[in-house]
Amino acid sequence: MGTGGTSWRGAAPGPVLVTGVLVGLLAACGGSGAPGGTTGASWPDSGPPASSPAAAATPPEDLCARLVAHWARRALDDGTYGDYQSMGLSNGQYEILTDVVDAARTERERKGAGAAERLIDRTARARCEERYRDGNPSEGPWS
Repeated sequence: MGTGGTSWRGAAPGPVLVTGVLVGLLAACGGSGAPGGTTGASWPDSGPPASSPAAAATPPEDLCARLVAHWARRALDDGTYGDYQSMGLSNGQYEILTDVVDAARTERERKGAGAAERLIDRTARARCEERYRDGNPSEGPWS
C-alpha cells in the first residue's frame, strides 16, 4: 500500500467504472441497446428487426408435423415408442404419433415402405394442421 492513499483492494467498483463497462459492452454489440443492435429511436414503432428470433420462428403446426414424422419413422423402424416428454412431444402430439404409426404399419404391410413413408408425412401434416388450426391448444403445457 502507498502512503496517504485509499486502499483499492476489496473496494467496490464505482458507478463511473460500471457505467463505462456497460457503455463499452453496448458499443461492442453494435447498438444502443435496442434488440437486434438497432440504433434508431423508432425501433418500438417499426416492429422487430428482421434478424430477431420472432421473425424466424417455426409455426407450431410445422414443428408438430416434423417431430411427429421423425418419431413415427423411428417407431416404424424399431417398433418401439419412447416417453413422449423425452421425444419433445406434448400429450396431444403423442396421440397423433401413435395414430400415424398404426396407420403407417398397416400401409407398409399393404403397399410397402415407400407408401408408409408418404402416409407418415401426409397424415402427420394433416393432423398437426388440424390440431393447431385455431392457435395453440389451451388445455395446458402438456397438451
